[in-house]
Amino acid sequence: MGRFRLWCSSRQSPAAAWRSPVLPVEDSAMKQLVALDPGISSRMSVRIRVMRVACLSLIALTLTFVGAFQDVSAQPQHALTVYGEAPRYPADFRHFDYVNPDAPKGGSMRRSAIEIGQFDHLMPFTDKGMGVSQINGMLYSPLAARSLDEPYTVYGLVAEKMERGADGLSLRFYLNPKARFADGTPITADDVKYTYDLLMTQGSMQYRTQFEAVAGVHVESATQIRFDFKNNDSRTLPLDLASLPVFPEHWWKTRDFASGAGFEVPPGSGPYRIGHVDPGRSITFERDPDWWGKDLPVNKGVYNFDKFTVEYFGDIDVARTVLKGGAYDYNREFSATGYSIRYDGPSLSDGRLQKGQLAKGAVQSSQGFVFNLSKPMFQDRRVRRALAMLWDFEWTNRQMMRNMYIRQSSYFSNSALAATQLPTAAELKILEPLRGTVPDEVFDSVFKAPQTDGTGFIRDKQLQALALMKEAGWTPKGDDLVNAQGEPFSFTFLNSQVGFERMLLPYKRTLAQIGIHFDIRRIDAAQYLNRVMARDYDMIVTGYAVSTSPGAELYNNFGSKVAMDPGSSNYMALQDPAVDTLIAGLLKADSKQTMTDYARCLDRVLQWNDYWIPNYYPPGSSTVWWNRFGIPKIQASNNEAIETWWEISPTPLTNEQFAEKRGASALPAEIN
Repeated sequence: MGRFRLWCSSRQSPAAAWRSPVLPVEDSAMKQLVALDPGISSRMSVRIRVMRVACLSLIALTLTFVGAFQDVSAQPQHALTVYGEAPRYPADFRHFDYVNPDAPKGGSMRRSAIEIGQFDHLMPFTDKGMGVSQINGMLYSPLAARSLDEPYTVYGLVAEKMERGADGLSLRFYLNPKARFADGTPITADDVKYTYDLLMTQGSMQYRTQFEAVAGVHVESATQIRFDFKNNDSRTLPLDLASLPVFPEHWWKTRDFASGAGFEVPPGSGPYRIGHVDPGRSITFERDPDWWGKDLPVNKGVYNFDKFTVEYFGDIDVARTVLKGGAYDYNREFSATGYSIRYDGPSLSDGRLQKGQLAKGAVQSSQGFVFNLSKPMFQDRRVRRALAMLWDFEWTNRQMMRNMYIRQSSYFSNSALAATQLPTAAELKILEPLRGTVPDEVFDSVFKAPQTDGTGFIRDKQLQALALMKEAGWTPKGDDLVNAQGEPFSFTFLNSQVGFERMLLPYKRTLAQIGIHFDIRRIDAAQYLNRVMARDYDMIVTGYAVSTSPGAELYNNFGSKVAMDPGSSNYMALQDPAVDTLIAGLLKADSKQTMTDYARCLDRVLQWNDYWIPNYYPPGSSTVWWNRFGIPKIQASNNEAIETWWEISPTPLTNEQFAEKRGASALPAEIN
């Protein structure tokens, strides 16, 4: 079995597999986070019970909904936005701003996989083992492509037009008549329905929760298909459906999709074919020069390499060494120490090897040490607060991470959704009905993660933590903190990565000084995944991909219904009715401002309940690459977007050589 799986969320752009989620974790802990939270954003929907109201009120409400969705779209559109706002790019746009439309085709790119370990099959759409995440986007194109410089907007690809019903209860796709699979077979509405049905019955459990609100799928013609919805509570559901890939029914109907189909190469619909597979170790994609979609505006200046290879490693130190030896081109680095000093040498000095913080403006994923709230010892907020006080981020950042990282306080860090000030009047109106079910601090205080002076001496925090533990019923007895039954306070951190223990050992010593037993247990990746899915742990490190247009994935991350669901990302095992209420309100928001108000309220409730120990995030995407690639002068705001890069030289260039040959490329110094 492969070490990890990376489930490709439908919220990803068609080129998402080229990019790496920004989950800032020292050393290889990032890898276990990807295994647990592949859902750069997985989405799910729940049914919201609507109270009966008087006839006139119901009519007024209905008219309000209809009016709202009439603004969104009552006719076929080239793009879909969440709230019906005008998309950045008009119907006649020629290319995205963040690409070089004249980028030459050719050459190659070799990158390391974001996952650690080996893939045991190709398809990344199931919960079994580990597939190849790049299949989604490179081999299979989606119905619509997500732009990388807008919060959440999709533009037609396999579907040239999309039509959201005036009442918000349906979505119709008009397929591009030129769309073909790689074997020449036309892509039809039957293929779209087949794909949806296949994902819902044999794909990851997260598809079933994500699209729970879909009532039916109707093929209207060879190039026209309609999805009907049970309700219009989720404004992002149409965009999520538009982001689905399309599989060839004529090929997959005789294969075992549920098992990942092994290493047999299927025909795709995207810009690449699979050229070579070294099972578990590497996969090479070869650009299809006759791809039907190559001239579409969403694909101009994208997918420029003739060959794109993904290399898999079982150890990140090996991956660094191999990169420095020139065996591959591009690596995302998740260790501050690794990024700062492990690449030093003549090639870095003269510019042949480059490193930089890309996508600095991107929303940062939230990360923390998660309490398993199903464990009795963690059900008292005072206990959770005490344990959070005792993790010394400032010392850890200075001593182990070269002061590179920024402390996490919000679940929506580096975005307008973060609750960083006192609640506004609009937020208080949302929160007031929850008074008594949420911490009082939610209404009148701004949450900040515990802070130390960075010296490593936190006696003041230890005394505060002891006081909180005493209030919660834990008192000193000898070298232990014990409860009324004389049982010592003891818990275990479950880990699957070599090297991450060093991040935890100082925390272990600090806890021991006040009588708390903290064990660190490392197990192999397969065991780890099984135990996490079974919620068989006390504490783990995990992260959640964050969107500036959050939606039903919030239920998957924090919803009560999926707290113990093996397929969900609710690793806290959180069951909080107030959180469910706020997520429901966010999904039904009819404007970006209302959504923002609900997101900040949700952030406050999660923050002040101390459901995890917040960690940190980097100032950008820490990246190392050999200096032989052109990079667009206008950078995508949402990610590093290496799918927009192109080859300038087959061998690395010094800074001086690159300046002479760069053509339309930005200089590396201009993007750092």
